[in-house]
Amino acid sequence: MARVLIVDDEKNIRRNLSAFFESCGHKSAGAASGAEALRMLGESAFDLVLTDYRMAEMTGLELLREIKRRRPETMVILMTAYGTVENAVAAMKAGAYDYVTKPFSLAQIQHTAERAIEFGRLRAENLALRDAVEEAPLLDSKSAAMLRLLETARQAAESEATILLTGESGTGKNVLARKIHQWSPRRERAFVVVNCTTLSEQLLESELFGHMRGSFTGAVKDKPGRLEAADGGTVFLDEIADLGLALQTKFLRFVQEHNFERVGGGETISVDARIIAASNRDLEVEVAARRFREDLYYRLNVITLRVPALRERREDILSLAEWLLRAAAIRNRRPPARLSPEAASAIANYQWPGNVRELRNALERAVVLSHADTIRPEDLPDAIFRTGAALAPARAEQASSLEAVEREHIARVLAESATLEEAAATLGINVTTLWRKRKRYGID
Repeated sequence: MARVLIVDDEKNIRRNLSAFFESCGHKSAGAASGAEALRMLGESAFDLVLTDYRMAEMTGLELLREIKRRRPETMVILMTAYGTVENAVAAMKAGAYDYVTKPFSLAQIQHTAERAIEFGRLRAENLALRDAVEEAPLLDSKSAAMLRLLETARQAAESEATILLTGESGTGKNVLARKIHQWSPRRERAFVVVNCTTLSEQLLESELFGHMRGSFTGAVKDKPGRLEAADGGTVFLDEIADLGLALQTKFLRFVQEHNFERVGGGETISVDARIIAASNRDLEVEVAARRFREDLYYRLNVITLRVPALRERREDILSLAEWLLRAAAIRNRRPPARLSPEAASAIANYQWPGNVRELRNALERAVVLSHADTIRPEDLPDAIFRTGAALAPARAEQASSLEAVEREHIARVLAESATLEEAAATLGINVTTLWRKRKRYGID
C-alpha cells in the first residue's frame, strides 16, 4: 500500500483518480493547487504525487521542482493535455519519474503509477542498505568513549535542545547528526544539511534564508531557503565557524526566535526546526579571537557532543577498515576484498590525522587500484608508511591545539601534492574548503 497525492485544479479528476487508487488498495488524497499540495507534503509524506502540468499560480513543473527540493525521495508523475517533447524533456530533467498525456485510461495510469511506486520502494531499500553499510562502523563501536557518546546522543535526540557537535575533520560528525535526527521525534520530517564552507557569504545567506526576486544579481524569482525546507524537521549546519559575523547575527535571531526574513523581503517567516551545528574548530578560541559571536556560541552550546578522533578509538580501526572495504567494493562494482596481515598492521598503526574520512579514501583507492582480491601494503597510500606517520601518542597529546595538528597535516599534504585538487582529494575535502583553510592558517 502506498500514499498517493493527486494534484489537479479539476475536482472531478481529483475525485475519480483518488477513488480509483483507493480501489487499488492505496491511500489517496487530493489537492486543488500546488500551494495546497506543498502544505500537505509538509504535514505528511507521500510515496507518489500525480500532478497536472497546467495549473493557475504554480505549474506542475514548478511544483515538481519544489517537491524534489523538499522531499527528493517522492516519486512524481506529470499529467497534461499539452504533450510536447519540450515539456517531457523539462519534466524528466527536473526529476519526474514519468510523463503521461491526457486523455489516458485508468489501466495506463495504474501501470505507470505502480512502476513509480515500486521504483521508489527499491530505491529506498538500496539507500537504506547503503546507509547501513556506510554508518555501521560508527554505530558498532567497541570504544568506551564512542559508546558513551552514542548513549548521550540517543538521550539528547529525544529532546528539542540544540546540539553542538565538535571534533576533528573526518570523524563522522555529519553521520552522527543524521542519526540523531533519525532517533528523534522529528524523524518523519526533513533533515536539511547546510555546508557553511562551500559558498560565499551572500550565497550562503540566500541558501539559508531564501531570497526575493530582484534582491541581487541573478535572483530571477523568489526562492525559499534551506531553513524553510527544514520546517518540522532538523537543520544541520556543518562547519558553522565559517559563518561570517554579519550572517552570525542574522542566524542568532533565528536560533532565538525561530523566525527571519528572506533576503530582500519584508515578510517575517516562522519555522519550527531543530538545530544541530558542527565545527572542527574550537569555538571558544574563535570567540576569544572575536571571529565568532559569544552569544551565538552560548545559544548553540546547549548540549555539546565531542566525536573522538580515530586514533582515540584504536580498537575500532580494523573493524572500521573491514566495513569500509566492503562498502568500497560494492560502490565500485568490485569483488569482495580482504586485507593482508601486512596491510592490516600498517592500517592499525597509522595515526589517521584525517580520521574516518582518510581511512575511507585510502581503502577506496586500494579497492580501485588493486589487481587482486587481497589488499597489500603497496595498494595503500604512501603516507601510511612514511617516517613519522605512526605519530607517538605523547606527541599527539602535546600538540598545542587541534588547529595546530590540522595546520601541520594540511601543510604536509600540500607540500607533497602537485595540485590543490590532488591535496584536497588526499585530505578528503573539496578544493574550496582547502583554499579557505590555507588562507586561515597562512599556508603558502
